[in-house]
Amino acid sequence: MYDTIIIGGGPGGYRAAERLGQAKKKVLLIEGQQLGGTCLNVGCVPTKTLLNSAKQYIHAKEAGKFGVQTGEVSFDWAKIQQWKTSVVEKLRGGIASQMKRFGVELAQGLGEITAPPSGAKHGKVTVRFPDGKTEEYAAPAILVSTGSVPVTPPIPGAADNPKLLDSTGLLSIGEAPKRLAVIGGGVIGVEFAGLFSALGTEVTVIEMMEEIIPFMDKELAPLYRKALNSTTTHPPVVFRLGSKVERIEGGTVHYTTKEGGRESVASDAVLMAIGRRPVLDSWGAGAAGIGFTPKGVTVDDRMRTNVPGIWAAGDITGQSLLAHSAYRMGEVAVRDILGHPGGNRGQGDRWRSNAVPWAVYGLPEAAGIGITEQEAAARGIAICKHTLPMAYSGRFAAENGFAGVGAVKVIAGAENRGTGNRPILGIHAVGAYASEFIWGGAAIIEQELGIEDVKQLIFPHPTVGELIRDAVWEL
Repeated sequence: MYDTIIIGGGPGGYRAAERLGQAKKKVLLIEGQQLGGTCLNVGCVPTKTLLNSAKQYIHAKEAGKFGVQTGEVSFDWAKIQQWKTSVVEKLRGGIASQMKRFGVELAQGLGEITAPPSGAKHGKVTVRFPDGKTEEYAAPAILVSTGSVPVTPPIPGAADNPKLLDSTGLLSIGEAPKRLAVIGGGVIGVEFAGLFSALGTEVTVIEMMEEIIPFMDKELAPLYRKALNSTTTHPPVVFRLGSKVERIEGGTVHYTTKEGGRESVASDAVLMAIGRRPVLDSWGAGAAGIGFTPKGVTVDDRMRTNVPGIWAAGDITGQSLLAHSAYRMGEVAVRDILGHPGGNRGQGDRWRSNAVPWAVYGLPEAAGIGITEQEAAARGIAICKHTLPMAYSGRFAAENGFAGVGAVKVIAGAENRGTGNRPILGIHAVGAYASEFIWGGAAIIEQELGIEDVKQLIFPHPTVGELIRDAVWEL
């Protein structure tokens, strides 16, 4: 008998298991593949290791302008892959050690809810192990965090095409392709585009929307495309915006342009990167009576499903397909499972989606938090704004030169809150270290700080992040 059974060992699941273990609860964590989920094994972490190798390669090639002579520079794709694998395996072992440290029991198999908790009766979960054997477990609380998988639309020529890869396949490709076509200009597509372009691959990104990364502020998205191609050491990424893919023939992608013309691009590999969908089958949602839509499991702000005793966290909810969101959702679910309201300003520990930062770890980086200028206009919110080039930062100029492309944008409410302190509503950045300082923006918005509050904060100098404060002073 367990206090809580968790189905899914990704960020939401293993973080919840840690927190429950810290609370001295008996926990069973069920994972059908490998601990760490998509993020650690075939997503966030391996992508960042490859991107870091690409950055080292570019830094070496550009070192001459900083007074460092390197001679001829090359890369070894096999060793890059070895480095990626070693990092992933080390971190996966770290998660396993944490589970052992907090007394969390692991079951390597597929978990399915066979009976939901009901009154005094515990819920039941059946685990099917790799050898075909099954075993049933019981607990009064069940948390589901089964994640998401890549989406492959029914494009003619996509099925059984060896040249067509999803992000998992491209991460383990045997050699860097000479030509790469990317279908989708979202975060995944752009990160891979920057990675392989830096290594000398000719990359074409085909995006149906009028701009890449749809949730990025429209003032900064074009700047990001410019920054992506601000070096002369590798081929520029070609963007085909407003274009619809019609069919795929081997490595050739045929598409219609926004002007109605028909064009094609030939490549050695095609990346399908149009998004992900929650895993809603195989774990017993229907039999348990759990409410869900194609977008994900329906939950409240405590991560409760409509079935008492069952919670859901992470990508499966469809609310925010980000590992750090899954972490937070898992923690919120745990607090509710434990019956500890706690939380912010006495309001209870709740999932709040207004202060979730996002980041693109490409070459360069981009990040944001809060609303964009376009979202403010759509909601009828009056704002004031200011954008500063990153070259205004001494740290950025020292490490990138004054020609480096990047900017920080701060959006605030145009009206005072009765105290003369206009609220900060959004912070967005393109350029070096954006992913590392955006947490400060999350704290500002989460704590509802205004212009006068931020002006009183002390940022370290010289840093790129202090441009947030500089932009606020301009407001």
